[in-house]
Amino acid sequence: MNFKNLIPLTSWLVRKLCTSAADNATASGARLAARNRNMLYPRLSALGATGGTVTETLNDFIMEGKKIRKDELIRCVKELRKYRRYQHCLDIMDWMEKRKIHFSHIDHAVRLDLIAKTKGLAAAEDYLTSLPSHSKNKMTYGSLLNCYCNSIMKDEALSLFNKMDELKLIDNSLPFNNLMCLYMRSGQPQKVPELIAELKRRNIPLGHFTYILWMQSYSDLNDIEGVESVLQELLNDINVKCTWTTYSNLAAIYVKAGQFEKAEVYLKKLETDKKPHQREAYHFLISLYAGTSNRAEVFRLWEALKQDFSGVNNTSYLIMIQALTQLKDFDGMKGCFEEWESSCPIYDRRLASSTIRGYLLGDMLEEAELVFDNAVKRSKGPFTKAREHFMIYFLNKGRFDMALKHMEAAVSEVKDWSPLIPETRKAFFNYFCDKGDVEAAEEFCKILKNINGLDSEAYHWLLKTYVAAGKVAPDMPQRLEDDGIEISKELQDLLVKAGPE
Repeated sequence: MNFKNLIPLTSWLVRKLCTSAADNATASGARLAARNRNMLYPRLSALGATGGTVTETLNDFIMEGKKIRKDELIRCVKELRKYRRYQHCLDIMDWMEKRKIHFSHIDHAVRLDLIAKTKGLAAAEDYLTSLPSHSKNKMTYGSLLNCYCNSIMKDEALSLFNKMDELKLIDNSLPFNNLMCLYMRSGQPQKVPELIAELKRRNIPLGHFTYILWMQSYSDLNDIEGVESVLQELLNDINVKCTWTTYSNLAAIYVKAGQFEKAEVYLKKLETDKKPHQREAYHFLISLYAGTSNRAEVFRLWEALKQDFSGVNNTSYLIMIQALTQLKDFDGMKGCFEEWESSCPIYDRRLASSTIRGYLLGDMLEEAELVFDNAVKRSKGPFTKAREHFMIYFLNKGRFDMALKHMEAAVSEVKDWSPLIPETRKAFFNYFCDKGDVEAAEEFCKILKNINGLDSEAYHWLLKTYVAAGKVAPDMPQRLEDDGIEISKELQDLLVKAGPE
């Protein structure tokens, strides 16, 4: 049909259609609201915007004559964890405990992880200690091990791993996977093949995720041949099948290595062989095609995602905005953000923050500030991550006053604020080093120490600042020892330069 030849609709018909559409939308919205009132998860999910409490929401639900099943609560916890709503998840489990709802071993493991994320590892350790002996098993010990590894607490992780080994609680690859992640995060990928050898020595089958970590370790060592040898072993393992995550991780490895043609081979295999129907698979495809600078494929998959799912959620918009930022398609990013902002039922600060980052990378400060100002009007905050993007931008421009202004605002929003973005630390230390400002660098290190973030990298930057300022730090060796920092060759060289003459 040639739409150009259609007779224009009269204004009456336009108004009629618009009214009808509005009526339908109102009716649809009313039906959706009614359905949400009768469902538990939408109410709990909305707490991030409404500011209500989990206890009130659950009690009100029961007072309305509705029943709440345990499996429904656990499903809500599972969904909310995906969006990092850890406190709400823990509140649900605390409510379950008060109602004397039975906890399985898996429930205890999940609760321990939530306690660690919201109250700290000391509270998680106390929770494990308080459990009855039959609940201290490979799941709960394994949950604490995962927490240690995520926090890069090497000594505690290895000690717990050995204890689990003594108790004969290690009979699968999961605890080894946790240690592999620990070594990868702490910059020791060469330790991963050693753990693989130990798994094989014990005749413990390698899982799918184990193979992925093994490949990633070789990638971090810039050993693509090693990656491909692991892939061949995976293909020969009759007990493990390649999944879409295998292909997405391989593609990511090749993108990192700058081998875009090989990356796109596995992205095509992901689509044709696995025919993924999960949103997450589309998210990986969009992100990785952005990594290969293939704008056409990014938009093709964006349209395919819209067709395959009835609604585009906040996370999908976030992935697309990040992809367009990577492609430096700032017009496309603006259009995507405005499309989301005009129709979003719940304002998601992550999207505003990512859009601000995109604009700042494009040196579009005015546009970034407009997005930020509107976000402040539409959401309660905190806006610490967005503020960090501004800090990085202003520090790189040499405008410490403006960076400090956003830092002070972040501290006022979150009393125990600490940098969430690795580039934030680097930007501050770069500035201190350039200016030779030892006093400011030391103050910044105090902030890092308060949140267990004063690591070898931070000390490396601090010593560089001392050297740049031509000042000595005679107590530095003792400080490094007190904080358990392993002295690398680079640190030793800086210690010599910053030591007393």
